[in-house]
Amino acid sequence: MKINIKKLKIAIDSPAAAGAGTLAKKISNHYNLYYLDTGKIYRYIAYLKIRYPKKFDTSFIKKKINKLKNEELKKKKLISDEVGLEASKISKKKIIRKLVYKFQIKCAYQPPKGYNGSCLDGRDITYNIMPDADFKFFITANVKTRALRRYRELKSINKNVNYHDVLKSIKKRDKSDYNRKVAPLKKTKDSVLINTTKLSKSSCFLKIKKIIDKNININGNL
Repeated sequence: MKINIKKLKIAIDSPAAAGAGTLAKKISNHYNLYYLDTGKIYRYIAYLKIRYPKKFDTSFIKKKINKLKNEELKKKKLISDEVGLEASKISKKKIIRKLVYKFQIKCAYQPPKGYNGSCLDGRDITYNIMPDADFKFFITANVKTRALRRYRELKSINKNVNYHDVLKSIKKRDKSDYNRKVAPLKKTKDSVLINTTKLSKSSCFLKIKKIIDKNININGNL
């Protein structure tokens, strides 16, 4: 039986460098959904903390988030390992999560006009941000594969990157994400598990597309 929906909501959770961002973008483009990489918001705030340590406080963060546009989250300055580790630390702070939560909810349930819905990926989307999502996915891959992907990504902007350092960083990030007390990374029972270790980007996308197409019937939107 197909789901009849006016606005499609897709929630994706994943550990670092599992390929969720790439898949979410493909899904969003295909179904004309508003896409938000929620992890990049924390990276953006982490960057602000590193870049403006003296100005960094709640009012400064709130002001920046209220003016935040998706284009800011695409910049390479947010990819660095330093920013990633700082993002993992600040994401544990309740006051920051509260500010980010409001922004995420708005993107998830009030996407800009012209979109058929929304697609968010992060660490706690399936159970904290969009618990009523029409589709939930947990994207993963083995840690060495994820470290290699992140290494290649970082190598494009920093030639001095070392694979073993990246692997160590990914493991540290996993430990933090899975074990933090506030909104930890976890797979919910109603999330479909997609392991991307041995799958190409195209194969992963087609696998998810097949699941969605089999179950949706959006009234006049698609």
